[in-house]
Amino acid sequence: MFVLELTYTAPVERADALMREHIAWLDESYAAGVFVASGRKNPRDGGVILAVGTDRAGIEEIAAADPFAVHGVCSYRITEFTATRTAPELASLKEELPGQ
Repeated sequence: MFVLELTYTAPVERADALMREHIAWLDESYAAGVFVASGRKNPRDGGVILAVGTDRAGIEEIAAADPFAVHGVCSYRITEFTATRTAPELASLKEELPGQ
């Protein structure tokens, strides 16, 4: 599982101008089963996305295609983790630690 943290590197107005494109990009990854949750950070200086179903290189490729990244509006911090515990509704995303 991955946590993608977006931090705006340009005024929020530039992000707002690209929001339709950004949402279309999000929708593609939701439809592909890669994104499972996303939203704005509070305060509004970026956003957070939870992703599954691919490797780090795949996630980096997806993030690089975000219109926010393409147009230099945000930077990404990608954190990979093993989801060993989940809420019952997310049980299908639960992972085992390597070697167990």
